[in-house]
Amino acid sequence: MTKGQFRMLRSATAGIDAVEAESRHSFARHTHDQFGIGLIYQGAQKSLSGRGVVEAGAGDMITVNPGEVHDGAPIGDAGRSWRMLYFDPSVIAAAAKDISQGRSDAGEFASPAFKDAEAANQFRALFAAITDPTTENEAIRREERLLLLLASALATGRPEHHERPATVTAAKTMIDDDPTAAITLADLAAEAGLSRFQLVRNFASAVGLTPHAYIVQCRIDLARRLIDEGTPLAEAAFAAGFADQSHMTRVFVSKYGLSPGLYAEARK
Repeated sequence: MTKGQFRMLRSATAGIDAVEAESRHSFARHTHDQFGIGLIYQGAQKSLSGRGVVEAGAGDMITVNPGEVHDGAPIGDAGRSWRMLYFDPSVIAAAAKDISQGRSDAGEFASPAFKDAEAANQFRALFAAITDPTTENEAIRREERLLLLLASALATGRPEHHERPATVTAAKTMIDDDPTAAITLADLAAEAGLSRFQLVRNFASAVGLTPHAYIVQCRIDLARRLIDEGTPLAEAAFAAGFADQSHMTRVFVSKYGLSPGLYAEARK
């Protein structure tokens, strides 16, 4: 794979995306609307998220939960290479229900980075099974490997979360209800019953992003879902609330490491 390249591979399993990358790219703070688990193959990286500052090197597993604000940068000049599997929440819910024997359909990755040789082997096997076109008729093998991997990395049961202030929740809900709306800072402040400064400070503290940055994250997640459904790129940009396709492309590349066009091609 060419250095600096991100590739989204065709997945044999609905609800699971497979990505491989080799890059020196530093990711700004962002979120995903999917669960992610991956393996560092070469090099090392550091990241900051709600679960703390972590470093991961070759052979380490890395994870992310939906809505978790995080960044990522290489350690050293050589960059790093890694592979990731991203799971729709419905996939994780079904697996958590199986793993917990029906006690819970909720779960999360508890460790943002960890070393586990068996989990790494399980990841390699699952990644190969999902991306290898010769395994199209071997759904049972993919399901087995999925459950074995998640059983070693997923904490089932209702996750413990810090209570978010009601004022911030009100503003966040206003954005979540329609991230494409032309919402002003004054609108959000009025909804929260705060001054604009108080809103920005409290929102960033509780959510990890400023209101504007959170709106952009919500819009690019919407754009990705529209592209998944086959919506043409220009239409997806407009429907997701971006000024134009080039604006959507800049945000998409910054977050996912590849262009919307390449992403759309991989989804066909």
